[in-house]
Amino acid sequence: MRRLRHWGPGLLLLSPSLILLAVFVYGLIAWTTKVSLSDEHNALGSKGFVGLENYQNLFTNDIQDRFTHSLKNLLIFTLVFLVGAMFFGLLWAFLLERGIRGEGFFRTVYLFPMAVSFIASGVVWRWLMNPLKGDDAGGLNAVFGGLHLDFLQSTWWTNPDWGMASMAMPAVWQLSGYVMALFLAGFRGIPQELREAAAMDGASTYRLYRNVIFPQLTPVALSALIILGHMSMKMFDLIMSISGPQWLTEVPAVYVWQTLLTSDYAKAAAISIVLLLLVAIVIVPYLIYTNRVEKSR
Repeated sequence: MRRLRHWGPGLLLLSPSLILLAVFVYGLIAWTTKVSLSDEHNALGSKGFVGLENYQNLFTNDIQDRFTHSLKNLLIFTLVFLVGAMFFGLLWAFLLERGIRGEGFFRTVYLFPMAVSFIASGVVWRWLMNPLKGDDAGGLNAVFGGLHLDFLQSTWWTNPDWGMASMAMPAVWQLSGYVMALFLAGFRGIPQELREAAAMDGASTYRLYRNVIFPQLTPVALSALIILGHMSMKMFDLIMSISGPQWLTEVPAVYVWQTLLTSDYAKAAAISIVLLLLVAIVIVPYLIYTNRVEKSR
């Protein structure tokens, strides 16, 4: 009875959120899993369960290895996106942490892209990455041509070899400022006593950052990688607004949408579950690590 009095008000307060979470998150995940195990490949409905057949078909009987192709595109996009956003975010945070003039102005400039939706920025970057060259060139290719730097002109996202790498450029531009904000908060959160102690020990600026400051930023870097990683795996609107449903730039999220248009609900559900598992592989270890750190304190 005492436990009920102690926990009752809190549970009553949280119950609406818990019910909504159970129905619209875990309930829909369970329903999607059920559909992925069925033979619901058209609008007529399901006649029964087929087990893991839909998952097996994604990797073996998929037309032109479309699903593995989309996974490869996602891997390239994610790697370029993570490396680019982490590099520029850390670089900008480092410059601001060193106390350059006009910090407020540069911080605003770096953070501004975050306020723009992926669709809006995708429309702009679609023009910037116009693949035409020569007299018909537009966007960046026109700028390079006007500066007589024709060797820098590119076919951008239409290039079959590294088109997905160029597709990550808008995402790097848009989220580097967010990474900068995380790292800048990490820099500012390091106690001044550590810096002073290192200076008294005769540490140079390089050794101060290498052995004292950067190791303190490990939790920030891990958080940034997790956040960016799960965002890249679900990327849909940016890619659709730049290239549309193209084979060259197709990722699993776009493949799900294309599959739903054909009413192949079982296949779309299977792709969604695979995508969910990929996100879980990234996030769950981080949650376990964070939970252990909190308990050890």
